[in-house]
Amino acid sequence: MQFIKKTSSRTNIIGLFAKLFLLIVIILGVVFLLNKIDFPTPKKEIEKIISNENFKTIK
Repeated sequence: MQFIKKTSSRTNIIGLFAKLFLLIVIILGVVFLLNKIDFPTPKKEIEKIISNENFKTIK
C-alpha cells in the first residue's frame, strides 16, 4: 500500500485568500472602532521657552 500525497494548489490559494480577506476585515474593523472613539483634546497649551544661546548660525 502506497500513500499518495494530494497536492492541490487550488485549495491552497482559496485558503490563502480566505485568510487574507479575514485579516483585512479585522484590520478595517479595528480602524472603524477606533474612529468611533471620541478622544478629548488637551485643554492646556504647552509653551516651551528656548533661550537664544542654544542656536548656532550656519553660513
